[in-house]
Amino acid sequence: MMIRYASYFIAALLPLLLFRWFAPTSIGEIDFWLLWLLAMVLVSLPVVYAEIALAYRSVEAPLAGMQKLTREADASPIWRSFGWLAALVSIMIAALVISGASTGILAALTELNSAPAIPDFAIAAGLMVIAVLLSLLGVAPLPIGLGLMVIGLLLGVANGLPNIDFAMTDISLNEWARAVALALVSVGAGTGLYWFGQNLVTNQVATAVDTDNINAQKPARSRATSEYRATKLVLPIWILQLIVGVVALSISGMALPPIGQLSYWIGVLFVASYLLHYSTQQLAHKFGLLVSLVLTFVLALLLVVIIPTVWLVGLLVIISSIAVLLLSIFAGWQMKISHLRKSLNFGNEAFYNLWRIAIRLIVPLALLLALIGWVMQWLS
Repeated sequence: MMIRYASYFIAALLPLLLFRWFAPTSIGEIDFWLLWLLAMVLVSLPVVYAEIALAYRSVEAPLAGMQKLTREADASPIWRSFGWLAALVSIMIAALVISGASTGILAALTELNSAPAIPDFAIAAGLMVIAVLLSLLGVAPLPIGLGLMVIGLLLGVANGLPNIDFAMTDISLNEWARAVALALVSVGAGTGLYWFGQNLVTNQVATAVDTDNINAQKPARSRATSEYRATKLVLPIWILQLIVGVVALSISGMALPPIGQLSYWIGVLFVASYLLHYSTQQLAHKFGLLVSLVLTFVLALLLVVIIPTVWLVGLLVIISSIAVLLLSIFAGWQMKISHLRKSLNFGNEAFYNLWRIAIRLIVPLALLLALIGWVMQWLS
């Protein structure tokens, strides 16, 4: 049951985890809200459709699935790097939020006059060890993390919501860059998490069928195939992202009481463990589970201890943008049209044509403009 809803938990959790890193200083900028909504429609939605379509076509997790799909499409092995980048992005997100958790927990304990005489990086390293151990539980930590984060946020709401003064400002590439980051990184589009979640569900169903009489299940499986539509999976995820995103933006400037901070950041730790579980499962396709677990831990620990948070945000933006760019070009230009049409199974051919235009042209162009906006911001 928990596996079936893993993608929905991720869709609800990632905005709460990451909006604070990409929201503008003044959350009342109406033009930013409009740009974010535009990016959600033109960039995030097509990419999530692409992930679900490739998951359905490959019947494998991202790393193994890209190997299968590139052979099927007779495409260059370079496109398989999406699977590696997706695993790396997941580790980087986990490192970023655990770095934030170490700072937040230390600040909360300081307010409670209970702060230990331990530097931030040592606390972050300890939290990373706990997160890696929790990752062995798979999907189970997700609802626990969501519950703790919601409790922390409710305690903050009880103290009062922040006042937002809405106003129009000048539109810039910097704003577009942040809007695209929110529409991709903060909702997990292009990270392979929804692809992985769909693969978990597929494996669960296949296991259930194997335990029964396979021949007796053939009619049911045929009906399931004929009833499959990507929209039934994508739209609930995207709408949930949109709703939670609006909430996360609205409360991004809210101050939490010490107990609320502790509850929220401990919840973040549980969620980060699932991101590490996902990356470990991807790397296990090549290195085996034990070696992959060690690799994930070492890389995540180095990121959280050595790299400053500001640099980590920048690296996350660059690598995640490259991953999404690879995914969009592969799905739009390398995959066979007939395969994707069957995998998406739109009820109307016009919808398929709109999606294809978006994934081939609009998404890559939007990403390039966003990267230019980030570079201009960093140079200034």
